[in-house]
Amino acid sequence: MNPSERIDQLIASIEDWRGKTFAAVRKSILAADPEIVEEWKWMGSPVWYRDGIIAVANAHKGKVKLTFSYGASLPDPDKLFNAGLDGNARRAIDYFEGDKVDSAALKKLIRAAIAYNQSKSKKKAPAAVRAKATKSKKA
Repeated sequence: MNPSERIDQLIASIEDWRGKTFAAVRKSILAADPEIVEEWKWMGSPVWYRDGIIAVANAHKGKVKLTFSYGASLPDPDKLFNAGLDGNARRAIDYFEGDKVDSAALKKLIRAAIAYNQSKSKKKAPAAVRAKATKSKKA
């Protein structure tokens, strides 16, 4: 079973409001960018990637948690982050029963995470590779 199928199965197994919320979160994530890849990590956690980890989601008792690996480095103008605010790297969104998923704001946050991942990738590239990429873009 591939990771997307496992995530489908996980969501289907959550029969209360958390399943619907989880599905809405996932839909927004995948709609943010067509190159996002779903994975299944850490003994049963859906993880979304694009040029690095974007976020991991879990259904807990009483909430659905979406944790951004580098959330502390992301702009959050819509104030979606409501958990892990004192961490040095991670930030999370805890969805509770009755909360609505703000798809437009979540997509903006996902795109900011992708941009952050891409900026880290460019910084790690050797100077000669960066120079060659810049030169080929000008041509």
